[in-house]
Amino acid sequence: MAPQLPGRGAVADGGTSGTGPVPPEEGYRRGLGHRQIQMIAIGGAIGTGLFLGAGKAITKAGPSLILAYALAGAVIYVIMRALGELLLYRPVSGSFSEYAREFLGPYFGFVTGWTYWLFWVVTGITEVTAGATYVQFWWPGVPRWASAFVFTLLLYGANLISVKLFGELEFWFSAVKVTAIIGMILIGLGVITFGFTGAGPTASFSHLWADGGFFPKGVGGTLLTLQIVMFSFLAVELVGVTAGESVNPAKSLPRAINTVPWRIALFYIGALTIILSVVSWAAFKPGTSPFVAAFAKIGLPAGAAVVNFVVLTAALSSCNSGMYSTGRMLRDLALNGQGPRALTRLTANGLPLRGTSASAALMMVGVWINYEWPSKAFDYVVSFATISGMWAWIVILVSHIRYRRAAGRGLLPPSDFRAPWGSWVSGVALGFIGLVVVVMGFDPDSRVSLYGAPVWAAVLTAAYFVLKARRPETFAEHTARRE
Repeated sequence: MAPQLPGRGAVADGGTSGTGPVPPEEGYRRGLGHRQIQMIAIGGAIGTGLFLGAGKAITKAGPSLILAYALAGAVIYVIMRALGELLLYRPVSGSFSEYAREFLGPYFGFVTGWTYWLFWVVTGITEVTAGATYVQFWWPGVPRWASAFVFTLLLYGANLISVKLFGELEFWFSAVKVTAIIGMILIGLGVITFGFTGAGPTASFSHLWADGGFFPKGVGGTLLTLQIVMFSFLAVELVGVTAGESVNPAKSLPRAINTVPWRIALFYIGALTIILSVVSWAAFKPGTSPFVAAFAKIGLPAGAAVVNFVVLTAALSSCNSGMYSTGRMLRDLALNGQGPRALTRLTANGLPLRGTSASAALMMVGVWINYEWPSKAFDYVVSFATISGMWAWIVILVSHIRYRRAAGRGLLPPSDFRAPWGSWVSGVALGFIGLVVVVMGFDPDSRVSLYGAPVWAAVLTAAYFVLKARRPETFAEHTARRE
């Protein structure tokens, strides 16, 4: 394994952050403070997968969905600690693509960068699709494609101003989500404990095992929810993309990553435990937010409207993150000669305008999907987003294993934020992701992404070798860095 890449000796703002410095050629402005990084990390764990996707997952698994979230949450923590160790070794906005390029070679850097870009484009489509669904709670006559179009335009405009505005939007989006979930948990506990509202007489923790048992659809039903569960956690790794624009990554990133366990315990396991205790799992339907449905059952229609606004905010927050990350990933590819050179340019405010614009234009595909297949739009895009998003996790884990081996031999400096238990747990996490991919093959709605993944891989492989033939000097440099 090669030593640290050359040409990375000074941080853009003149300081150092952790063990590995930020490359000066990135050129971004450090506008994301600790407060914003924390909320971006928290908000990344609360999105459409929880608020909307959980409705379908509940019908497939019943109360055992809580166990699925707990197991997946443990794997996510392993992934984030592996990412944290890499980030403090070398914090860069290219993140996963950069680590793949360094530890696996230029081909994997190319594939990872473009696949993560695809993930956020597809996720953006997913979120505007969900947002359009939430709008119909108030105005059922509004076409979903129209809402998706308006949301895409608004968020694109917000990302053209400054990274600081992005950080502020995410801070307040996340604050709304966090406040709402804590409020829902407290109200649910009140309903169960004191029996107020119409749902009070029947609300009980016994719903978790009395209505067909904890595994009413069997263990197989629980396994079939893993794709939806893993989709819920996609975007937690977004913290890594913010590294190049964080004011103090050495402090902000470890703190944000260390909050992962309690975020999962509170927002997923805690919230679902309360919701499934207030209302029996059998009362929920796919395509409907379980949080909105629970408040409607409680008899608080105004509360259901408030929750619907919150889940709409969550969808827009995730799409906003997609706008942010796609532009950065495209620019990282361009800086490394693996994307159009025109995408390297930044605006006067330090924003990758061209990459963001190209990504937003492709997100408009979501408008067409909502027009053609409004009832299936969410299922289709979720499956594609899951398989492409998990690739980033795979790269993080494999890069972490290789980094640990190199650091153990003294070829690379140790990170200031070492993952506990060494690199063997990264191998266990890789096995879990492999299980999720296998399970996706048994679900008709998820299987479509397994058909699309080889096609995308073939397209990227062909593009890589064409680009390598046209720019041999760039790829020779990447290879030399690893030797």
